[in-house]
Amino acid sequence: MKLFANRKIKFLFAGILWSILAFTLISALLAGFEVRNASYCIIICSLCMGAVILTLCFRYFREQHTIMENAISQIKESISGNKDVTIACNDEGELYRLFHEVNSLVSILNAHAVNETSSKKFLQNTISDISHQLKTPLAALNIYNGLLQGEAEELPTIKEFATLSEQELDRIEMLVQNLLKITKLDAGSIVIEKAVENVSDMMNDIKLHFAYRAKQEQKEIVLSGSDSISLLCDRDWMIEAIDNIVKNALDHTHKGDSVHIEWRQFASVVQITIKDNGSGIHPEDLHHIFKRFYRSRFSKDTQGIGLGLPLAKAIIEAHNGTIEVDSELGVGTTFVINFLIPTKIVGLQ
Repeated sequence: MKLFANRKIKFLFAGILWSILAFTLISALLAGFEVRNASYCIIICSLCMGAVILTLCFRYFREQHTIMENAISQIKESISGNKDVTIACNDEGELYRLFHEVNSLVSILNAHAVNETSSKKFLQNTISDISHQLKTPLAALNIYNGLLQGEAEELPTIKEFATLSEQELDRIEMLVQNLLKITKLDAGSIVIEKAVENVSDMMNDIKLHFAYRAKQEQKEIVLSGSDSISLLCDRDWMIEAIDNIVKNALDHTHKGDSVHIEWRQFASVVQITIKDNGSGIHPEDLHHIFKRFYRSRFSKDTQGIGLGLPLAKAIIEAHNGTIEVDSELGVGTTFVINFLIPTKIVGLQ
């Protein structure tokens, strides 16, 4: 039987069996020789047998408890990041078979983690190299395009093509910059330097950033929220995230539409809501909008590159925040961002 593969279980059962046999033999002898006060002797023997069995069981289960505690300690150490830790499994029995399987599972997971880290590092380096290689020719092309526009003042056709060329160059430059940012966030090579920032100030900066575009497109950006609400965040990265969401809202609204940015504070959460009354998102696309380079077959936007919203999500999650989206075709889209407030910040407010 597999149950008796472990020598400690064998020893326990053997000890109990020998105790019972000894008690039976002594009881039979006492009864057979009609020893005076045999019943008392049998009671004493049974108590001794019980004490021996209890001692054997106590020692066995104490050893098992120690083994399990050591195993739990090793597992916790492995979870905390120590890849060299293994559970001792150099004995026989079902428990040690389980420990061996746990060690095998840990080894497989560690190997997968190493491979994933290597793949991520390779991808990061590749994208970073490509992006850096593109920066120099892009800068040169922008200069040449500027010179071309200056020389083509009296040639409308060339000037028009130069303007279109500038737009495409700006688009490629944005793609390169976003690729670099999102790759660095993935690799954890960017340190999020958090400080207590005023939410109202950040939202006003974002509104100012899009003020010219909103005026040109005859759209409105409306801010709503308390001036006293603060958020523990990296100001530049947080503005980058909200910028991308507001830009997405402006991309999918029409003349006369508006984008509302509202911020509120609850007991332990700061919530930022970006709501527009634009074209909305098709239900088929709603669960894919945070995927990189995702392009909807229903979208009329031909200029988007599919990195703005994934970048925003990555930044928000780097701040331990969450982002949710709700949309209805022809009605508009609402992005809701939630950040937990650290206890110290709550105490200060």
